[in-house]
Amino acid sequence: MLYALLYPLHTTYSAFNVFRYITFRTLLAAIMALSVSFLFGPWLIARLTALQVGQQIRPDGPASHQSKAGTPTMGGALILFSLTLATLLLADLANPYVWLALGVTLSFGLIGFADDYRKLRRRNSRGLTGRQKLVLQFAIATIAAFLLLYLSGFDSTVPVPFFKDVHPNLGWFYVPFAALVMVGASNAVNLTDGLDGLAIGPVMITSVTYAIFTYVSGHVKIAEYLQVSYVAGAGELAVFCGALAAAGLGFLWFNAYPAQMFMGDVGSLSLGAALGVVALISKQEIVLVLAGGVFVIEATSVIFQVVSYKLRRKRIFRMAPLHHHFELLGWPEPQIIVRFWIVSLICALGALSTLKLR
Repeated sequence: MLYALLYPLHTTYSAFNVFRYITFRTLLAAIMALSVSFLFGPWLIARLTALQVGQQIRPDGPASHQSKAGTPTMGGALILFSLTLATLLLADLANPYVWLALGVTLSFGLIGFADDYRKLRRRNSRGLTGRQKLVLQFAIATIAAFLLLYLSGFDSTVPVPFFKDVHPNLGWFYVPFAALVMVGASNAVNLTDGLDGLAIGPVMITSVTYAIFTYVSGHVKIAEYLQVSYVAGAGELAVFCGALAAAGLGFLWFNAYPAQMFMGDVGSLSLGAALGVVALISKQEIVLVLAGGVFVIEATSVIFQVVSYKLRRKRIFRMAPLHHHFELLGWPEPQIIVRFWIVSLICALGALSTLKLR
């Protein structure tokens, strides 16, 4: 919006030429998203408290979590509002990838909202059933995958990290693959969101990683030099990723231990989907497994725990997801959070190394 209004003025006032650069608009979007989060955060906490929108704690969770019952939840709405506003104001809205990323993010956010709302109405931790959430998620993700592949002229190749000449063409199989990426990323972030600030830290780190990936993928010369897939227009999503990282940082101000509010499913489901769709558009789908390593580890720990218990009637971890296992081992909550952030940062550096190591 601001981009469309201000950039054309560069012919009269040369200073406005700066809006031409994605890097400048990414920085500006980040500042705007952070400012909006700081501005509206206290108001949202007060409003959620007044409406008694409090967190419902699982009765089978760690005993230490019972004291968190009643903490305002659905704070992910703050992230979505800040992200959407900054993106609409500073991204090029003629770019279809921007609308696709926003559409997927907000649609998954609506699923999360429905889940959180049902929990509040029932006054327990049971929202939508797992089947209901998966059906809705796959429906939205499949539509988005069709739009990506068939309406934008997007190709169906999938580059393999570290191998510059390996990029299999999935054809129409790309649609279920893309849907799986979005749904998988969404639920992986959702499973990670169990401690104060635990999920939002890796989300920010992964967002910054993909801000770099999208910029590289959308820049023909840099993409050619690094021998990565060039996707015309993908660079505009750097603005989206910058806004996402900064909106997360603003939310972290209120979500840091001890949390004043939680993001809820409205935040975790939408943020994971956002990372998934950005990974697809930048042609860095497989790298998301490495960049979002913390999310993968958390989701995998749940899968292993369930499979092990069903087959052997034995648990691998004291409790899943993995962060609960460390809680029950006696690790202080802040220690678990910071160490998971460190692991996320290492994973992000490993992901970025794929740009050169191939």
